[in-house]
Amino acid sequence: MALVEVPQTTSYPPLEEKKPLQDPPPVVVTPCDPWPRPYYLDNGLRRVAPYHFTYNTYCKERWRGRELLDIFSSEFRDRPLEYYKDAIERGAVTVNGKPVPTTSHIVKNGDIISHTLHRHEPPVTALPISILHEDEDMIVINKPAGVPVHPAGRYNYNSVVEIMRAERGHSWNPLPCNRLDRLTSGVMFIGKHPKAAEKLSLQITDRTVRKEYVARVKGEFPDGEVVCDMPILQISPKLGLNRVRANGKSARTVFKKLAYYPAVNKEPLKSNKEDQVSADEVKRGQASEGYSIVRCLPVTGRTHQLRVHLQFLGHPIANDPIYSNRRVWGANLGANDADASQDTDEDIITRLSRMGKSEVADAVAYHDEMVDEYNKKKAEKMSGELCDVCQTPLYTDPGEQELCLWLHSLRYEDSGGSWSYLSPLPSWALPPDGMQGPVEVGGMEALVEAVKEQNPEIA
Repeated sequence: MALVEVPQTTSYPPLEEKKPLQDPPPVVVTPCDPWPRPYYLDNGLRRVAPYHFTYNTYCKERWRGRELLDIFSSEFRDRPLEYYKDAIERGAVTVNGKPVPTTSHIVKNGDIISHTLHRHEPPVTALPISILHEDEDMIVINKPAGVPVHPAGRYNYNSVVEIMRAERGHSWNPLPCNRLDRLTSGVMFIGKHPKAAEKLSLQITDRTVRKEYVARVKGEFPDGEVVCDMPILQISPKLGLNRVRANGKSARTVFKKLAYYPAVNKEPLKSNKEDQVSADEVKRGQASEGYSIVRCLPVTGRTHQLRVHLQFLGHPIANDPIYSNRRVWGANLGANDADASQDTDEDIITRLSRMGKSEVADAVAYHDEMVDEYNKKKAEKMSGELCDVCQTPLYTDPGEQELCLWLHSLRYEDSGGSWSYLSPLPSWALPPDGMQGPVEVGGMEALVEAVKEQNPEIA
């Protein structure tokens, strides 16, 4: 196509002169980034001494044109409205680094909202993050149960990332390549540099990496390899609740019993005597039916896949406060109810929302997605004491059920055989006192063999 000259018959307004880039508005900086981190160990828990911390947040689109107090009251509900009103009035909450005249200050696009508070973190287990392997690119760790991977919610320094940073230096930046839920323990990969982290993350995404979990479940699990192909549907995004449903996303898991340990005693026993089951175990029915240790090979990676498939098979994880809770799922615990004919989704959601005080607190400890419900009811877990510095209501220490789920990431290995990492069995998977049983697992050949025709990528 020939180029022709266009006559200048139309005049245009001159272009506005570009303004030089301006520095961002001054914001409050964190007044305290304690180093070394204020950890201390007490009563089997890793604690963080309370410290001042400033959150800096750019105005989100949904905040534009809204009053500052309204934003805090609806978006940040871990403290009462009176706290935020007082924080704004005394300057602990600022906009663009400056106090605002009233709590009804209107937030605009581009504003930076800063909130300085006296931060209280929940304690986590004092067990160390053990190293399974380390080279110049990667660290393979055995994550303890009860420790979140990243800072989130009320957890900051009590996270895998920050604990490892505290051990290796303030400027060191650990890069997790796979994610485990807070209460799940086991094998995790921490990249030492972005290229290594990206390479392994892509391998995991491409499903050329096999992973094996081990779980402690209710009752005697069947012999042989058990393949569960039931699809999984999220029935409540707000509660993070999933169940087997025909119209869900495809999911496949291979299970194989490692051991079965029969009931300690057929009769419920009191928990205050030695060598007797705990009250919690009696409550969950373990005293009368025993439990199994089950190996799990997830072929797909759906949310709560292992927990949901084990529940459907009639053998939920024994200390799972959601999927092993009869007050939510009924006497059959949701087993073999793919069409929701026994209990509708609405029934399940309603029962979960109405659980009792301790059950709610125990249950929500497993789900980041259940923060809303937790914020509404967590006051029932308060100690009744106030912080001397900020007058914030203080929590009681977490119970055992809030620190561990009997689900462990046991092994990761390349399907081509170039590498494999195996952690020791967790204590809850070892034979109980006075009983014989396996203390380690073999290879994954039998698990892989059960699905290699349908899933050759993991063979």
